[in-house]
Amino acid sequence: MVQTEDRQQDASLAELLQRATEQTQTLVRQELRLAQLELREKGRRAGAGAGLFGAAGLTALFGVGALVAAAIIGLATALDAWLAALIVGAALLALSGVMALTGKGQVQRATPPVPEQATESVRADVDEVKERVHDR
Repeated sequence: MVQTEDRQQDASLAELLQRATEQTQTLVRQELRLAQLELREKGRRAGAGAGLFGAAGLTALFGVGALVAAAIIGLATALDAWLAALIVGAALLALSGVMALTGKGQVQRATPPVPEQATESVRADVDEVKERVHDR
């Protein structure tokens, strides 16, 4: 009778383990489905946000064009229109040159795209481990 009880306990333990495994698998599948749905929704929102950013940039470009036209028209009250346009155009080209040189400097400082501090830290860690291994 004791053996029968042990077998029943073993069988019930096996059943419990099987149920736990099945429930864990089901839970993992459900969590993955939830994650997929959540990522899909976030992707839609990110796409809409990116579209709005693009539209904002295009609208800003038109606004800058209108301001440039206003600057030319404003200068044209004191100068000939062609001279006003030439002055505003030259100022815009000078500004774009300064921005290009500044951007070039920023890009040069960012290259090569290697995390130098992290690389140095890892090298120091490796050297420390090598040192301790050789000391033993």
